[in-house]
Order: sequence, then structure tokens, then C-alpha cells
Amino acid sequence: MEPTPVLYRAEPTDLAGHRLTVQIQITSPQTNGQVLSLPAWIPGSYLIRDFSRQIESIAAFCGEKPVSIHKLDNHRWQCEPCKGPLSVQYQVYAWDLSVRGAHIDQTHAFFNGTSALLAVEGQTEQPCLLELVPNQDMEDWQVYTSLPEATGMPGAAERYGFGLYRARNYDELIDHPIEMGTPQVISFFAHGAEHELVFTGVIPNLDLPRIARDVEKICTEQIGFFEPETRRAPFLDSSSRYVFMTMVTDDGYGGLEHRASTALMASRRDLPTQGQDKSIKSAGYQTFLGLVSHEYFHTWNVKRIKPAAFAPYDLSRENHTRLLWVFEGFTSYYDDLMLLRSGVLSEPDYLKLLAKNINAVERGPGRLKQSAAQSSFDAWTRYYKQDENSPNALVSYYSKGALIALGLDLCIRSHTRQAKGLDDVMLLMWERYGRDFYQGKPQGIPEDAMSALILEATGYDATDFIARYVEGCEDLPLKPWLAEHGLKLEWQASSKLPSLNARLRQSAGQCQLATVFTDGAAHQAGLSAGDTLVAIDGLRVNDTASLERLLAAYEPGQTVQVHAFRRDELHCFTLQLARPALDECVLSRQS
Repeated sequence: MEPTPVLYRAEPTDLAGHRLTVQIQITSPQTNGQVLSLPAWIPGSYLIRDFSRQIESIAAFCGEKPVSIHKLDNHRWQCEPCKGPLSVQYQVYAWDLSVRGAHIDQTHAFFNGTSALLAVEGQTEQPCLLELVPNQDMEDWQVYTSLPEATGMPGAAERYGFGLYRARNYDELIDHPIEMGTPQVISFFAHGAEHELVFTGVIPNLDLPRIARDVEKICTEQIGFFEPETRRAPFLDSSSRYVFMTMVTDDGYGGLEHRASTALMASRRDLPTQGQDKSIKSAGYQTFLGLVSHEYFHTWNVKRIKPAAFAPYDLSRENHTRLLWVFEGFTSYYDDLMLLRSGVLSEPDYLKLLAKNINAVERGPGRLKQSAAQSSFDAWTRYYKQDENSPNALVSYYSKGALIALGLDLCIRSHTRQAKGLDDVMLLMWERYGRDFYQGKPQGIPEDAMSALILEATGYDATDFIARYVEGCEDLPLKPWLAEHGLKLEWQASSKLPSLNARLRQSAGQCQLATVFTDGAAHQAGLSAGDTLVAIDGLRVNDTASLERLLAAYEPGQTVQVHAFRRDELHCFTLQLARPALDECVLSRQS
């Protein structure tokens, strides 16, 4: 006998008020009172988000009879015992313009299941049906999601239509975000698998065909990399197609991976428009393609190859792992590398992106205090809660992890005389942990397994490498490693001006210190993050440009008087200007 599905019904009932109304029908509720819960976080974004705070009202009914429902803790509710079918109805306030939550207005509706669909505890392995319902103000809207239509059932949705969609269980239900509206859309096929590009927002003259051609190359390269023999896309185990959902704003950036789709945010200025020179890829467009490549690579690495701590996820609390340097760091290494391999990016442009990542790591003093493994473990409390001192105290498991991946790749290739590389490690991880993740009992990579996996895949013993550069805080000696492979790494100063050793920000016509680097000139003088610069040697500082003009009159080592406001109090500091740092990496082919 087939298990009875849990039926969800979702309708954007108040577009101007940003509200989504959800109803859940539970045929056989728990006899002692059904418990429902909302995830506290969304996979891929490692911070407790407390999505339940956006549930404005909730009610429960046993048949037609109202039953009481009370909150047990931050994320759970319990209904009064009910013998018959139980119905729960609630309203979600949806005004979070991000890839993580839910956002509804008169132009579109977007939501992740983690922020809107309550889990029926004890029945999360039951099949789920989701009915998407339009209101009267959504006449021309369509639905874009990788969630499969409930084909063959009464009320089943047709492609892009409202109606019933299905999922094998709750975990699958919440892993397919949903976009509703009138976006710009284009499709393409990579190794026979359908892909859709969906762009929401005002983007005049968007060059959809150009984007589709470039993204098709990226997807084709990645599918062929992981499945050189079958050329089978992994998402076909849960969906008929892959959907790139992009929300376009003036300055947006971000992405979140799902098993058969990704939610992206992009800046309007980063996307190509019709009539532009197609032989040139702007830095912004390269950034967008890198984001696409990154999230698509996650289809394998994170969505199917997972750390043991994520197999399965516990969405009620933090899930700590020291392996995000593998799952985010390796992905950050391969995202740009796949642009190069697919031909979307030239080698000189690729080397510029690689140098940019080296810069990002080397400019942060925090790399000498926090290891990549510690950064991974502390993502929940430190990486996603950064403040003005974070560059002094933290290292990114994304950017440092990408350099670790680069270093491993170079060391493996040198050790094996180019016979093996990091590719072989990824393919072993895919074969052992990823390919059948959703087909059998899911297994994740144990915390201490990477040295053994690298040795098995390549013959290279990475024990010392991991101890020094992953668990420890040593800088990777990239210059000699790259030289062995014909690449030259040089350092130069990004500015010729004497330095304050601080990061600046311009706010409301004022020049503020965003970060004061430990032991630098500003720190030694007594300045702090948040101080607003007023004058240098009695000459007014209006903004960052005026500060640069003033500094141009001095030499490193000279002393200046700095006036600055701290809150509403004026202070005077004596500061010795520092030499401009050799902080810009340049990579090139050795001649």
C-alpha cells in the first residue's frame, strides 16, 4: 500500500503585504498531538536564520473543528490530539530579498521550502504534494522550479503551470526553490539534459542567447568531468531539468545551491546586453559566470558529496564540520578552472582571477591566526557574523580553501609527474560518496578521511600538507610550486601612496576606517575601526579621494597629525605613515 502523501497548499495571498498563505493536510496525525517544525537554517548557508519568526499566525483544525496549537520552542509547534485528518494553516511574511528566504511583491514571488513549509514530524519520509495556487493579481504569472510536476494525478501542474507538484519526502520538497512571475527565460541542453536560465527583474536588452551559450559550455564541461563515460547529469535522479533562478538588482550578488537548481542574485551591470562586443567578457560578467559555475559544481560537491556531519542534515541546530575547506574551497577552485577548461575564459583572464583570490587571502592578517579547518568549524559563529575586526582574526574557507586545492593539485602533479591531480581525488569522492547518495543509504566523508582519500586516489601522502596548511596556519609556498609548472608569481604594490594600514569606507560624504589592521600604522597611532577622518596635518579630509590627494604629498616614514571623530568626540592622533605594501599578486606564464 502506497503511503499517504502530506499535502501542502501555498498561495501568495497578499502581494503588496508580502504574505504567503500555506495550508497542510495531514491524513494520520500523531495520536498524542502532531508536532510541526520549520528548519532553523538552510543548507549551504551556515547560520541559524530562525525562519519561524516570519510566521505571523497559525491555526489548526480537526476536520471542521478548531483545535489548539501551541509553540514548543523557537521552531516547533504542537497541535491538540486529533483522530481525524488534521489541517494546519498559517501565514508567512515574505520580504527577504536574498537567495535564502522568501520574497513576494507585485512583480514576483520566490520562496525556499526551508522558510515556508513546516515539516510534519514523524512523517518526513512520507511523499509530499505541493499545490501552488495563484491569486487574482497573478493572471500572467508562471511557475519556475525543478520540483517535478505530479504527473498522472488530478490537478497536476503542467510545465510552468500552477497546480500539484510532488516530492519523494520532505527533504526533497524543501530542496527545490520556487519562482513565480513573468521573468525572461531561455533553455538549452547539455549532454542531453535540459537547463533553464530564469532572470527576474528589470534588465533591458538582456542578451539571453549569449548567456545561454556560455553557461551551456560550463555545464557541458562539468557533466563530462564527473561522468566521462555516461555523460549523465546528476540531477536527473530528482528532476527532469536544472533551473538557474537569478534575481537581478542594482548591486546584488550571491548564490545558494540545490539538488537540481540554484538561486542566484546578480547585479544588472554584470550581465551582457544586446549590441555589446561579444569578444570581450567584462569583469562583471566573468564574476557572474564564476558564480554560475560555482553553484553548478555544488550539484556534485555538497549536494551529493557531503561531509558525514551533513548526512543527513539536522535542520534544527548547527551542524559543525571541519571540512568546508573541501566543499566550499575545492568548489571555489574549480569554479574558475571550469571557465578555463570550457573555453569561456582565456588563460590570461583565468590567471587574473587566480591572482585575485591569492590577494584576498594574503591581505588578511587573520590567515595567520585561524586555520582553514577552524574557519570551517566556526562558520556558524564567526564567518557568517563578521565585524570590523574579522580581517584580523578570520580566514575564509572559500578563498583559503581554493588555494589549498590549488596547492594540492600542484603537489600531486609534481609527485606523480603529471600522471595524477586533484581531479582524481574529486572523481574518487564522487564515485564513493556522491553518485548514489539519493539512491541508497546516504554516506558522508568522515572528518579525518581526506589524507587517506588523496593517497588512494593519487599515491600522494598529504598528511604533512594538511597538518601545515589546513589544520595549521602556514602560508602556502605557492611561488615555487607554481614555478615548477611554468607559472611566475610576483608581488607588487597596489598603490604608490604611503599607507595607513587600514581599510576605508566612504559613507554619507565622510571617510571612515572600516578595518584597522593589527600592528599597522593606524593601530600603532591609536585609531580604531569606525573612526571618521577629519583632517591630516590640519587639511580637511572629505572623502577617500581627498585623503589620497593629501597622502600623495608625503613619504613613507613621515609623521602626520590625524584628527578624527570617534562617535561625536574629536581626537588627535600622531601617525607614522607606512610603506605601501606589496599586496598585489601578478601571475604569468614563464617565458
